[in-house]
Amino acid sequence: MQLNFKEIFTAFMVLFAVIDIIGNIPIIIDLRKKVGHIQSEKASIIAGIILILFLFLGQNILSLIGIGVNSFAVAGAFILFFIALEMILGITLYKHEETDISTASVFPLAFPLIAGPGSLTTLLSLRAEFRLENIIVAIIVNVIIIFIVLKTSAKIERFLGPNGISIIRKVFGVILLAIAVKLFAHNIKALFEVS
Repeated sequence: MQLNFKEIFTAFMVLFAVIDIIGNIPIIIDLRKKVGHIQSEKASIIAGIILILFLFLGQNILSLIGIGVNSFAVAGAFILFFIALEMILGITLYKHEETDISTASVFPLAFPLIAGPGSLTTLLSLRAEFRLENIIVAIIVNVIIIFIVLKTSAKIERFLGPNGISIIRKVFGVILLAIAVKLFAHNIKALFEVS
């Protein structure tokens, strides 16, 4: 097992930016108002399980339908690009569906808010570049932070205020945009080298 702290940190930052748990605090607060209580442990653990399972099975699912990791990573770069645009410009391209409030800890909180299309796509894109164990550590650290944020979301919202949350979203949006460009450039090059 080769743990590389640079890889762990990069993978952590990418996932943290994509999951955007700080930017999702208003949605979490809204859910908490509707439901009354959110099971932070349950939501965090289920999201972590979904992310780790997809990290291991995602590649097999792709090869089953005949898609290479590089092709998927390029598609992932586009998704990250649009998520970043949402964060920077404050527009909504992806609409969250309404759901039964009794299952709010799992749906939409664990999936698709935390372990959503963006984060799942990102995992396979990261897998094309980083070692598996480093990505797993990055997922675990993110899940711990998600749990802490879910537990203290009301306090964080009061502390940061609407402007603070908006600034954090925009900063992570710019970081995500740069990551999307890098991911696209790296994998499109690999695709052309193969062909």
